[in-house]
Amino acid sequence: MRVAIVADIHGNFDAFQQVLKDIDKSRIDSIISLGDNIGYGPEPDRVIQEIQSREIPSIIGNHELAVNDPDYLNWFNPIARKSLIKTRDMLSELSLRFIAELEPYRVDHKCRFVHGFPPDSSLIYFFQVSDTHKKEVLDEMPERLCFVGHTHALEIVEYNGEDLEYSDLSEGLVPLEADKQYIINIGSVGQPRDGNNKSKYAIWDSAKNIVEVKFIAYDIATVVQKIKAAGLPENHAQRLW
Repeated sequence: MRVAIVADIHGNFDAFQQVLKDIDKSRIDSIISLGDNIGYGPEPDRVIQEIQSREIPSIIGNHELAVNDPDYLNWFNPIARKSLIKTRDMLSELSLRFIAELEPYRVDHKCRFVHGFPPDSSLIYFFQVSDTHKKEVLDEMPERLCFVGHTHALEIVEYNGEDLEYSDLSEGLVPLEADKQYIINIGSVGQPRDGNNKSKYAIWDSAKNIVEVKFIAYDIATVVQKIKAAGLPENHAQRLW
């Protein structure tokens, strides 16, 4: 089974399109999104429509939480809050209904998928959790693999039952060991924050027990102009570079 995993598209339809083109030629059996399909970017509704048309299962992210329930807006900084209020107005009723039905986690192919931190948080960042608590969560988690997003940065943590080992991820193949557990942050499609402005996504090959990290170029300048034209905060555009 070859599963393509995307996260944090953030309304960046141009980046998502290029990632999907790469997925379509990569012999993929299924696709899953780890949430934050919306927010920051200029075309949230087109992203949701594409996810729906392709029947891509999606997890709820913190940005979807805030669209569903305005009480969550207080969790965000003022600029992101302003952006989310505008984003909600950019979404169709069909997209809003789709977002309202998203679940906090998914288990497929004996693998867990969650936006923030397992087992089911859309809000907790990986770096906020102590090693002690991470070990407790992994000891209780029946799945060997968990894919997450939320931080927009690539990272892999392996656990042998006693110790955690942290590593940054780069483009290419990552072999996994059968007797270890892993939490893998696959980075962001629409707003990378790892020092490289290309879109990131991953392919998990369960038969070969490997993860392939893909870096995909897209037309950033076009998206920058779309963000400005949409009246979204300009810093959303500038940090794409």
